[in-house]
Amino acid sequence: QLQASGGGLVQAGGSLRLSCAASGRTFGRYVMGWFRQAPGKEREFVGAVGWSVGNTLYAESVKGRFTISRDNAKNTVYLQMNSLEPEDTAVYYCAAGFQSLATMTLSRYNYWGQGTLVTVSS
Repeated sequence: QLQASGGGLVQAGGSLRLSCAASGRTFGRYVMGWFRQAPGKEREFVGAVGWSVGNTLYAESVKGRFTISRDNAKNTVYLQMNSLEPEDTAVYYCAAGFQSLATMTLSRYNYWGQGTLVTVSS
């Protein structure tokens, strides 16, 4: 089970940190990803982290602004979002998949959280 939190309303240029807490004792064996879905659009990849915290992958649109990290001791994955833009407004979902390497492929993720809304005002 995945529980995402940390969304909210922020002005353009601001920052937010999303968290996703996972239940279970094998958290470290899942690739963890963040996706987002804006109104009227398909769900899109944001970032992912593999078993190794150094194995990360980002969408081009967020590279340099967002940072994904994981704390296996706390069964939690984070998404630090800086320099937010109105185009980042979306519901953000965390996901877990049965593989070691970070991936942007949505179908590789087996479990999904409920989503947390991020709204960036201009």
